Amino acid sequence: MLWPEKPSGVGDMASVGDFRVLSASVPATRVEVSVSCRNLLDRDTFSKSDPICVLYTQGIGSKEWREFGRTEVIDNTLNPDFVRKFIMDYFFEERENLRFDLYDVDSKSPNLSKHDFLGQVFCTLGEIVGSQGSRLEKSIAGIPGKKCGTIILTAEELSCCRDSVLMQFCANKLDKKDFFGKSDPFLVFYRSNEDGSFTICHKTEVIKNTLNPVWQAFKISVRALCNGDYDRTIKIEVYDWDRDGSHDFIGEFTTSYRELSRGQSQFNVYEVINPKKKGKKKKYINSGTVTLLSFLIETEVSFLDYIKGGTQINFTVAIDFTASNGNPSQPTSLHYMNPYQLNAYGMALKAVGEIIQDYDTDKMFPALGFGARLPPDGRVSHEFALNGNPQNPYCHGIDGVMEAYYRSLKSVQLYGPTNFAPVINHVARYASSVKDGSQYFVLLIITDGVISDMAQTKESIVNASKLPMSIIIVGVGPAEFDAMEELDGDAIRISSRGKYAERDIVQFQKCQLEFFL
Repeated sequence: MLWPEKPSGVGDMASVGDFRVLSASVPATRVEVSVSCRNLLDRDTFSKSDPICVLYTQGIGSKEWREFGRTEVIDNTLNPDFVRKFIMDYFFEERENLRFDLYDVDSKSPNLSKHDFLGQVFCTLGEIVGSQGSRLEKSIAGIPGKKCGTIILTAEELSCCRDSVLMQFCANKLDKKDFFGKSDPFLVFYRSNEDGSFTICHKTEVIKNTLNPVWQAFKISVRALCNGDYDRTIKIEVYDWDRDGSHDFIGEFTTSYRELSRGQSQFNVYEVINPKKKGKKKKYINSGTVTLLSFLIETEVSFLDYIKGGTQINFTVAIDFTASNGNPSQPTSLHYMNPYQLNAYGMALKAVGEIIQDYDTDKMFPALGFGARLPPDGRVSHEFALNGNPQNPYCHGIDGVMEAYYRSLKSVQLYGPTNFAPVINHVARYASSVKDGSQYFVLLIITDGVISDMAQTKESIVNASKLPMSIIIVGVGPAEFDAMEELDGDAIRISSRGKYAERDIVQFQKCQLEFFL
């Protein structure tokens, strides 16, 4: 049984998506926004910048900017063409304000304040869609007295195609580009646009010091590759990687999805042509060949498909009872027991839980706590039942979970540390017993900050990634959530002891109070 990546519907590794929890509007269409930049500000002394683009949106009727997603980081370039796209709902009748911030990444930290700001651009989604060819070019601003370059934004309506393909390529007798060695080749894939331009959609890994590379098989959605148009031109460029970012062009060739779908055959051996060499040398034949080794079509199964097929959703809640949340009797505490309104944990639990409970038929939810001292002996537990019954930790509906949560606050002592692994393993034990696709498990963890058992949690997530379960982490309070972003695995799939997660099963969302009101 193959499970979808995330219950929220977030896109694949080549895209960043969003879901509108509270919007009642019906989107006119979904569009894919691509980002390129030219002549960015160079912030590095001995090399070029390592840019990333961060997209912010404004909620309906709100002036606050919320992070929508991030592209990948591209090393050593002032002219990036980002592979990762932003998948957005386009509402014709609404003004959808966008802000694109550029940064030069200096470390692995997801905290943007630790990186150099390169400038920003404001526009609306309608501006991009309504521009000629749905291509908008704007100057980057934000640093007084500096020319910050330009940003190029393109939008394309997404097809409904849900297929993906698993492909593998090799090359033979590529041109030698390195003086003291062979080439370090990699492939770059582009799909053609209606105006004749091309949009980058994939890069392979670099194979060092060879003229006959065999690249790893990779999976890409048909929407990303050709947007469901089987005859659309796909251009593939071959480069020799250079450390300074000035990669040497070896050559190129074109194909289409329809041609590639023939699989390994004489039709899918391509001559790599360098147009400049071809124009100068009469005896020029090619700069090598690239061969398609395999082509496998996979139909993506959505979470909705499983629900329609009768899959039972089992929802478990785990709440952070560590002392860093503050004394529940004090108004500054995230666990403050205010008789007149919900605290931060209550709001997060109600907002997310009320959505998920609609898919749980019996509405009986195991509710756990972690990081507290329990009566009567003060034993620290990272996996205790909120209702006080470890043999039957089930609560009826989200209201039942809320009652058990507030009752626990009166009986346990907030303590620590913040360990996630026990509650993840708790749900994983149940998920591991289901082999037929009849049940799916969702764990909601609500926490206030820094995780204490990162290594153990990563191992638990990697082990759980092959099981029918997903994890939603909601962060409350003002703390830095760098570790949670890392667990989310959107940019880099997490690993433990050299083993990578089979799926990206973690979704992190920082709680913003107005988001839930």
